[in-house]
Amino acid sequence: MSKEIVEYLARRLVDEPDEVSVEEIEREGAIVLQLHVAKDDVGKVIGRQGRIARALRTIVRASAARREQRVMLEILE
Repeated sequence: MSKEIVEYLARRLVDEPDEVSVEEIEREGAIVLQLHVAKDDVGKVIGRQGRIARALRTIVRASAARREQRVMLEILE
């Protein structure tokens, strides 16, 4: 569920929504969501002083907490 939320929100933030993808991997007992965006869109997803990235991570954590999981978000090119 977190994967779909992140992908939906990221597509609305960037200039190239077709370049957005979210990969879900398991690492050290936690689920890691790797958000891939176009090189020019990385700044848009991170936001000024990391505010948008922080908000996305908060949403992911809240969604995961309801299912008692540990989920982290990584933003990549």
